[in-house]
Amino acid sequence: MKKKLLDNLWNWVKVIFFAIIIVFFVKGFLLIPISVDGNSMVSTLQEEDQLVVEKISKLRRFDVIVFNLPGNATYIKRIIGIPGDTIRYQNDQLYVNNKKVSEKFLNKNKEKLPAHTNYTPDFDLVDIIGEKKVPAHTYFVLGDNRRISKDSRSFGVVDSKYIFGKAVWIYYPLHDFGAVQ
Repeated sequence: MKKKLLDNLWNWVKVIFFAIIIVFFVKGFLLIPISVDGNSMVSTLQEEDQLVVEKISKLRRFDVIVFNLPGNATYIKRIIGIPGDTIRYQNDQLYVNNKKVSEKFLNKNKEKLPAHTNYTPDFDLVDIIGEKKVPAHTYFVLGDNRRISKDSRSFGVVDSKYIFGKAVWIYYPLHDFGAVQ
């Protein structure tokens, strides 16, 4: 009886030990909790939203990413240009590789503007970084709250080595619970 009890106890210790290792692995290497600080991604993300960031997916245009520039705080922005893209804004319209691209995630913010007011000022990638295309291993990012966001228009493209991952899920507060769009 005593041996059976010790065997059961040992089995529970092993299960708990492996569960702890799995949690540390997932939290440290796959999923990272992040808190939103600032209003540059309103209305997509609100200040103090709690997010899960994953590190394994390939990054694509319009993904919301988390990164840290050398000597600066953590940023949360949306990828607008991937390596090799040409980017420009003209009359509040995004052009990627000279094709019009819709940004439906900005609709709520644009609705609040007076008529005939541009939400995103005109620019060309050459004006911002001095190059026609987004360089290899870098991304051009903008905040969804374009009028106040500090983004690639002010600090240039983001090197992939500084990107933590892609914001995938809002888990708190519960009224914002869901996938990051």
